Amino acid sequence: MADLLEIEGVCAGYEKADVLQGVSLAVKAQSITCLLGANGAGKTTVVRSILGLTPPRAGRIVFDGHDITGLATHRIVAAGVACIPEGRKVFPKLTVEENLRAGAYREPSAAVVAARIADIFRIFPPLAERRNQLAGTMSGGEQAMVSIGRGLMRAPKLLLIDEPSLGLSPRLVRENFNIIRQINERGITVFLVEQNVRQTLAISTWGYVLAKGRVVASGTPADLKEHQEVRDAYFGRA
Repeated sequence: MADLLEIEGVCAGYEKADVLQGVSLAVKAQSITCLLGANGAGKTTVVRSILGLTPPRAGRIVFDGHDITGLATHRIVAAGVACIPEGRKVFPKLTVEENLRAGAYREPSAAVVAARIADIFRIFPPLAERRNQLAGTMSGGEQAMVSIGRGLMRAPKLLLIDEPSLGLSPRLVRENFNIIRQINERGITVFLVEQNVRQTLAISTWGYVLAKGRVVASGTPADLKEHQEVRDAYFGRA
């Protein structure tokens, strides 16, 4: 498979400090590629750089064969990139269905929007039962479904998912990761940014480890599990 996303030597940060220091990685089409790292490693800055929210100071980002470095966020989204943000961030005073419709705000066809909503309800049956419920009154797991569903409403080529396990119980984390695998099986490329190493490597095809703004390891899940630095830092001695 060809690379759908390429990040080449990216440096990015805030004010005068670079958080990312020459980050390079690639996401193959139709894969689940993960980016692992502890809090403060720079994972969310990678996501923000891809989306144009924290433009790179050096390096470039190529998506689907086009250089998107420095493009406005709405143009990057229009090109086929959708993001499930850290902490889910649903619109709390909108209903489930209104949240989903917000994800397809650029789609002019009412029939296409309706078909996509029906598809989301097939993926997440609990949302169909709660389509008129305010998203802010739902549990963390239900809000995670809304957030993922809203991202899928754009029929993206690439789905960026930032910390999907954050704040969820172990059972809901397992459910969420199973859903991510199912989404990928539909042909959607997933770039998964996480701290939960075991769950993430269980569904990924390739991974990178970020530490202090640099990629310190990359490879298949099996490779990363055997990498001594990764084992010590993220798996412990057990």
